[in-house]
Amino acid sequence: MALLAGCTTFSRDGGMTVVNDLTRPRIGQEAVWLRNDADEKSAHTATRALLVKPLAADEAVKIALLNNRGLQAAYAELGIAEADLVQAGRLRNPGFSFSRLRRADEIEIERTFLFDVLGLITMPLRTELERRRVGLTQGRVAGEVIQLAADTRRAWVAAVAAQESATYAVQVREAAEASAELARRMAAAGNFSKLDHAREQVFYAEATAQLARARQSAISEREKLTRLMGLWGDDTRFTLPARLPDLPKDARALREARDLEAQAIKTRLDVRGSVQEAENLASSMGLTRATGFLNVFEVGYQRNSESHEPRQTGYEIELRLPIFDWGGAKVARAEHAYMQAVHRAADTAVRARSEVREAYGAYRTAYDLARHYRDEIVPLRKNISEEVLLRYNGMLMSVFELLADARQQIAAVTAAIDARRDFWLAEANLNLALTGKSPGALMLTSSPSPAASGSAGDH
Repeated sequence: MALLAGCTTFSRDGGMTVVNDLTRPRIGQEAVWLRNDADEKSAHTATRALLVKPLAADEAVKIALLNNRGLQAAYAELGIAEADLVQAGRLRNPGFSFSRLRRADEIEIERTFLFDVLGLITMPLRTELERRRVGLTQGRVAGEVIQLAADTRRAWVAAVAAQESATYAVQVREAAEASAELARRMAAAGNFSKLDHAREQVFYAEATAQLARARQSAISEREKLTRLMGLWGDDTRFTLPARLPDLPKDARALREARDLEAQAIKTRLDVRGSVQEAENLASSMGLTRATGFLNVFEVGYQRNSESHEPRQTGYEIELRLPIFDWGGAKVARAEHAYMQAVHRAADTAVRARSEVREAYGAYRTAYDLARHYRDEIVPLRKNISEEVLLRYNGMLMSVFELLADARQQIAAVTAAIDARRDFWLAEANLNLALTGKSPGALMLTSSPSPAASGSAGDH
């Protein structure tokens, strides 16, 4: 009994080693459980060091893993599950009852010592079930870590793209202001019609409104990133890079795409968790069958004394009689719960296959579009603008044609920023679909960022 009760103890790290073993190959970083003031002080120091320079995506993820309080709250589930495991490996405390009865000069004393025999018999099975539940909890917490890393990376991409669009919107507004001033002077000199003058004025007014929207979008996306990183106070004054990273040289190979489904089934934590849950329920059916018919079995030792009578000793057995409840309902419930888990595991696998195919399609399309804008559309627009400017300087084209070409180049640059943003978002979604869980509703292209339309500037 002493050996059984002492075989299950609390681990030194609460199960974080297992969580990191699951997450490290998927996100390339360590998760940290802040369990005392020293841990929090160390995390704060590390965060301050990372915020000194412009924040890259990997550093943003590292800060989120250190500071996000929602994730720290999820780590408590590890401690709860481990406490249940330790409790399952300990016997219920034995009972002792004492009674003293008096009749005239006679005194009767009863002493009873009770021990839970059924708990001892079922302890190995209960301990194994709780150990499986601990593994399930570790997988679930690892999924939360991967989800936070993906959300932070996507928020970083959106924040940098919104900041880049806002910066470009400032250039557009300044160019639109210059165009409006030129139109005003030409109209005053009689060289510009009222219609053309009004067009330039409304173009400047719309560029001003678009700049306000772009700035608000940049603030909103930055605050989303700040919340995920768990920052407040002076730490919210971090800086972001001026623009998103360039596209990788090549997209993921088509050969890899054919293996994506198998990789998702093998590595996705939600698939592994659903299968493990079904296995846990299958194991728990054995305990349900064992205790459904007989759920109370205690043995007691008695020692009674009476005045002027010899001492009585003996034993007592307490057994709950299965007269009204034979445990059939408990067993049936366990069987249905197991079949429910089996079907959920199959459904999760089907969804994983579909989601990874969809995620790869969005990734490949976003890469091709971003590369097309980078290599084809933007260079062509730049060449066209240079030719138009040469002809305007040579008085071969009018100012109207120059301004019309400027508006077209603005649209191309804005679309190129959006395409690069959509690619990095699609890559984050693909990584999540391959390793963690469902990335949610996937979008081929996001709505255009609020960049103003205005004059062509070298972007």
